[in-house]
Amino acid sequence: MSPRVGLDTETIVIIAAEMADAKGIEAVTLASLAKKLQVRSPSLYNHIASLEELKKKIAIYGLEQLFDKLAEAARDKTGDDAVRSLAIAYVAFVRAHPGLYETTLQAPDANDPELQYAGSKIVKLAVDVLSAYNLSKEASLHAVRGLRSILHGFASLEQKGGFGLPLDVNVSFTLLIDAFLRGLYTINQLQVSSARGRFGPSNVSKSQDTNCWPSSACRR
Repeated sequence: MSPRVGLDTETIVIIAAEMADAKGIEAVTLASLAKKLQVRSPSLYNHIASLEELKKKIAIYGLEQLFDKLAEAARDKTGDDAVRSLAIAYVAFVRAHPGLYETTLQAPDANDPELQYAGSKIVKLAVDVLSAYNLSKEASLHAVRGLRSILHGFASLEQKGGFGLPLDVNVSFTLLIDAFLRGLYTINQLQVSSARGRFGPSNVSKSQDTNCWPSSACRR
């Protein structure tokens, strides 16, 4: 078997991500990856130390790709338009890359600094998008949690065939996001009417949620 010319870590991760999308992350092994790349398995160790490290790199790659898609969708938009665009881009990413997205949820070490950094960029983007609603810091994080739950929950249910009724799932998703947006205005109104209101002291610090996305890095 002739060695593949130009093989490097980036190429290995990209090909592994494509395999995950096609057959699921469980199908990605060092043996199957070597076969796909037309190299011998030992050759991979010149670039990655183990299957666990490979999965971590795929997870980071997936988070980076997701961030790029979300940032592009939200660029030059504010308020409701930005939230809708970000939400649509998130679900579109999961539809296009189901295996890669699943990998971001199954990272071997959720406390890995590189993984947390990649996830924190997505959280910061979401916080920035929601800044248009003038929420308090704590309320903003509650809203980010809610948005993350909506997007991940909807996308995951769709991937698992959870929507069996003969209804347009895109209409369902639009209604869901519209309901979330109405909720943001309600939170804003509650803040205006009461400085403390629903959002009193909490034992959840800002740093806990701003360092994790998606749930693989925020298991609580």
